Amino acid sequence: MVGGGNGKKPQEEEQAGTSASGVDPTKQEMIEKPFHDGKEEEEEAEEEEEEGTGVHTKGVFVPGPLLSLKEQIERDKEDESLRRWKEKLLGCLESDLDAQVDPEVKFHSIGILSEDFGEIVTPLPVEESQNGRPLFTLWEGSCYQLKLKFSVLHNIVSGLTYSNTVWKGGFQVDQSKGMLGTFAPQKEPYVYALKEDTTPSGALARGVYSAKLKFEDDDKRCHMELKYLFEIKKSS
Repeated sequence: MVGGGNGKKPQEEEQAGTSASGVDPTKQEMIEKPFHDGKEEEEEAEEEEEEGTGVHTKGVFVPGPLLSLKEQIERDKEDESLRRWKEKLLGCLESDLDAQVDPEVKFHSIGILSEDFGEIVTPLPVEESQNGRPLFTLWEGSCYQLKLKFSVLHNIVSGLTYSNTVWKGGFQVDQSKGMLGTFAPQKEPYVYALKEDTTPSGALARGVYSAKLKFEDDDKRCHMELKYLFEIKKSS
């Protein structure tokens, strides 16, 4: 004999453990509770950091706003020792600085160094009377260096590079590139010699060449572009 109550008990217990919506309460709690995998918190932290310093956003470095050297020194005006240290490091006084943010490189002269004739220095900018004439003459097979004298104004110039491209008869025959470095404003001009090079030899190497010397910083500012001529002659 099977009683009516015993037949309904399993079904009633199952119904008692199920909510009115037909979903297990424990499962419903998991559904209603938002799931966080840490991504949202990371994004919030990145937004806060971006608002505060502007240094990092989504794992990518973003440089802060460029400040003039005068502003950088004035930030530490209350700290006399730190201010003097900065002035000593920069080689200038606060009174020598202005509020201009972008750095400027002013080239004073270009020189050519060679064992054959010593040094020839040409002031910059090149005089108009020099246009169409070789800036210097080299012997074939001789070693030489270009030497620049320049000043840095207003702010630190970072990653100053040069490129020197040479043509003959309309064809590019040589190109050299190099890094000069990072320079801060100072009272005395900088003097920098580019890497040594050797002129080609032979009848085909002799003649007049055209060249373009260009200086840029890591922000792609062009600080000088000099077009010039030089000549290679038969060694005596």
